[in-house]
Amino acid sequence: MARHVSCDDIRTRFSHAMSDMYRSEVPQYGTLLKLVADINAQTLYHDARGKAALTDRSGSEMARIEIERHGAIRLGKAQELDTMRRVFAVMGMSPVGYYDLAPAGMPVHATAFRPVDDDALALNPFRVFTSLLRLELIEDEALRERAADILEQRQIFTDRLLSLLDTFDEQGGLDDDDATAFVIEALETFRWHSHATVDAKTYHAFHQAHRLIADVVCFHGPHINHLTPRTLDIDATQQAMPEWGIAPKATIEGPPRRDCPILLRQTSFKALEEPILFPAADGEGRGEQSGTHTARFGEIEQRGAALTRRGRKLYDELLAASREVTHGLEGETQQKALREAFRDFPDDEATLRREGLAWFEYQLSDGANGFEAQSLPSERGALVEALIEQGVMQARPITYEDFLPVSAAGIFRSNLGDGGAQHYAATDSRADFETALGTTVEDEFALYERRSERSLTACLEQLGLSPAA
Repeated sequence: MARHVSCDDIRTRFSHAMSDMYRSEVPQYGTLLKLVADINAQTLYHDARGKAALTDRSGSEMARIEIERHGAIRLGKAQELDTMRRVFAVMGMSPVGYYDLAPAGMPVHATAFRPVDDDALALNPFRVFTSLLRLELIEDEALRERAADILEQRQIFTDRLLSLLDTFDEQGGLDDDDATAFVIEALETFRWHSHATVDAKTYHAFHQAHRLIADVVCFHGPHINHLTPRTLDIDATQQAMPEWGIAPKATIEGPPRRDCPILLRQTSFKALEEPILFPAADGEGRGEQSGTHTARFGEIEQRGAALTRRGRKLYDELLAASREVTHGLEGETQQKALREAFRDFPDDEATLRREGLAWFEYQLSDGANGFEAQSLPSERGALVEALIEQGVMQARPITYEDFLPVSAAGIFRSNLGDGGAQHYAATDSRADFETALGTTVEDEFALYERRSERSLTACLEQLGLSPAA
């Protein structure tokens, strides 16, 4: 029997193939990659401490920076989401988190498909933010039914891909030939198609309801709408973008610049206005009509520490309060006001750890056995701090692997234009989303907690310590 290719290997093959495809479709993405590589090299050259911090897990954190990407797609119906779950499962990616973007003016809800295993994340943390259109939020009943009919008729997956998914499910993996075919076939789902599936009148009706609805409903498939490299200094990248011929959005999304970065900061360049062709209204293919569509853009991200539930609650409270002082501001003026609004959020690793605001991973220092166990406190929290203070154990922030719904909506809105802003009732529909998905989503907080606990337990066991709870 042929040997199965690992899911990690298939994920890496696919992410490289998608990056190559997107670079050919959106040449400015290639410029973006060069810019980020240049900024990262400069940052590491000038910041020895930062470089040292990236060498945790035997250098894997620094190694993954060069290949790290996230993408985003928008699906139209439950069947597409269920099959997409199977596609990502072949690549070792699970649905993590539930994001309802309706309160932010987007008629979608979403999850992030990504690896959840520590080693898989270290090898390639490729992730895809995957949205599902909420048809019930289309107020016009006739338009809602028209959208459902259009989506019902389309098939975004090739027959060969569906067959390979069955093979994976039946055999528990794919051999090398099938893995190669899988990457080729799966890529077709994410490819850009310049021919709309509806006539111009129908397209504009959906566009008027919401530009995102038109993007989901009116094309052959869920073209990848952006790929995002990871930078080590998003402020420097934002400043350098115009010098590279890239016009950035006015404001960086997420928390302010900090000594100890947290969560996720994102910026982007404006979505491209791309030529498309509409079929003739009579459906017979005569007299195609030309038009334009705006959806695909370039994005850059900087990732910081994952926050605990307590830390995230504080972040959300400060972010909500900051809107009063940052509303209408842009650029450095907005960032300065945001930093002031976040002055009550601790900005050093020791305080973040002691106050239980961020998740940390633990490892023993060289020569860790040279300590007096009798002098150590028995209470677990105090023991951890004592081991760190004595240099026996090190604690490093766990990288945030997920997304921020407010930031995602901000990026989408900036690229959809002024017409993208809508108001929807804040009706969480997680149960409906998970029904469409065919499974429940992973709790991102639980994943970080387990990772932190595993590393700490391993350290204490190696030291022969059994602290009280």
